[in-house]
Amino acid sequence: MSSTERHLRLTVAALMYATGETQADLAKGLRLSQGQVSRKQSGKAGGSSWTLADLDKLSAHYGIPVPDLLSGSDHAVGHLPGTRRASTLGGTQTTITPG
Repeated sequence: MSSTERHLRLTVAALMYATGETQADLAKGLRLSQGQVSRKQSGKAGGSSWTLADLDKLSAHYGIPVPDLLSGSDHAVGHLPGTRRASTLGGTQTTITPG
């Protein structure tokens, strides 16, 4: 597996996290099955990889130009439109009250 493939998988995972999307949500947006997204994200030998056509779909889905998707996860998440960001990253937050 190439370094570029690994970076793209990490970028997609970071974008899913930042938007609060599941693989099923992303699959629906890209008109793929959840299984197809899972295989593309797994990086296992024999699995499928993200294609150039998929990059165009990811770009449209997240509202980020393709070069920004290929510039790493921090860069891509930083260019994510505010309307696409989840209100709470990674789920719920716990408040600890001093007692």
